[in-house]
Amino acid sequence: MNTYLQWKRNFFSSKYRIYANGLLIGKLEEKTFSRFDVGILNDKKYIFKSKGFFSQHTEIVDAKDHAVIGEITYSGWRSKATLKTPGKNAYWKYDNVWHSRWSISSFSGSQIKYAGSATSGKIESNTDDPLLLLSGLFVTNYYRQVSIAVMVAIFIPIWTSMQH
Repeated sequence: MNTYLQWKRNFFSSKYRIYANGLLIGKLEEKTFSRFDVGILNDKKYIFKSKGFFSQHTEIVDAKDHAVIGEITYSGWRSKATLKTPGKNAYWKYDNVWHSRWSISSFSGSQIKYAGSATSGKIESNTDDPLLLLSGLFVTNYYRQVSIAVMVAIFIPIWTSMQH
């Protein structure tokens, strides 16, 4: 079964809206001043809870019964991630140097391809698994936020030292 979706977000927003044939079917939203995101797709709801400081990972919680159903671990180079759920693993990676294309694949044959800009994109998949589909957007947003935090940490001291 092939799935074709579109996503949109405002430029400075972490809220993704997911559409199928122009109809809103899901969203991924960061909860302000917290370390968790909520994703909803096709009536399935998940909570992504990021933990750790130097060795960060994200727990995936089924919002219906609050059970931990998976985990995302990140590579040190911010270019890959592993999604582990009971009975299956999937792998997230950037597909080009501009980070405008990325994908998730698994040994079970699931393949999801994402393409996008800062504010919109598309998803093409051979699975309709809501957890995998949302995870691809979550990891991308996670790496985007980490990159912004690193840039701020580097440039604020430089900028303040130039002001003196």
